[in-house]
This record gives sequence, C-alpha cells and structure tokens, in this order.
Amino acid sequence: MSRLTGRSLAALSVLAVLGLAGCVATPVERAPSASAGSASAAPTADAGATASATPMAPAFVSNGTASQNLPFFTSVVGTVWSGPDQVAGRAYIDALVSAGFDKAAMQVTPDQSTVGNAAESIEFSVRMGDECLVGQVGPSIGAPVTAVLPGLSAGGCLIGQTRAIDW
Repeated sequence: MSRLTGRSLAALSVLAVLGLAGCVATPVERAPSASAGSASAAPTADAGATASATPMAPAFVSNGTASQNLPFFTSVVGTVWSGPDQVAGRAYIDALVSAGFDKAAMQVTPDQSTVGNAAESIEFSVRMGDECLVGQVGPSIGAPVTAVLPGLSAGGCLIGQTRAIDW
C-alpha cells in the first residue's frame, strides 16, 4: 500500500469514527455560575424533599463500564472546557487522571497541526474494557462532545496520530 493510500485510509477512518461519535455524542453543558444558585441559599420547609429533588453530581465508578462513567467523564470535560486551557490536551488528561481515570488507558491528539498552528480540535480518550470514553473539543467543534465508542481491535481508542502521554 502506498503512503498516500495509507494516509487517505487513515483520514477516512478518522472521519468515520467522528461521524459515528456525532450520532451518539453527548454535548457538554457548562457548569452553572455561582450567581445562578441563589435559590439553594434560602431555607426550605422540607429539607428531605429538597435533597431528593436535587440531582446528584455524577461520580466515578471505579469498576464501572464506559457507559456508567460517561456522565462523570462529561462533567470533567465540561470543567476543563470552562477554564483557561480549553484546547490543551494535557489539561484534559491531567483532570481525568485527578478524577480517577487510568492514565495508562488514555490517548490524546496533538494540540498543534503539522505546520505548527493551533489545532482546530483535539480528541482524547480513556479505554475501559472493550469500550472507550472519547472527548472532542476545539474552536471548530463549538461545545465539547463526549461519547462512548467501541474500542479498536488493535487496542486503544483513537485512529491516527496521537501524542505520547509522558508527563
């Protein structure tokens, strides 16, 4: 197979995976600002009813599946997206590691294009069993997107060029 054909096949594969991700993706909502939570500051007559009506924050399920951990993964991605390092792969990897995900099971694409420009989007993933939690962020995407996708038969989650997670 020629080098050009190999690259074309790799690019087509990436587009297919991203196309599938769009079919099952979960857009990330930004966390509400502190000023939006004024209703919770007022005491209520029935604290028990309030506690059950308030949704629980997603939590990491250490032995859980990718599907069980998608809400928590999405929450972590949203937190990083709301900060100053919106398109820095390391920021997402570091936040996911801090949240309990296995760094050895992660992949991330470069923050820069092959000609040194800022990437229009980056992808990152965590392999969990036969499935992957995949996130995509960047100026060309708009809001972050997260999804559960099947893992690659050769291992890993992302097709194409990834960078070493060596920090």
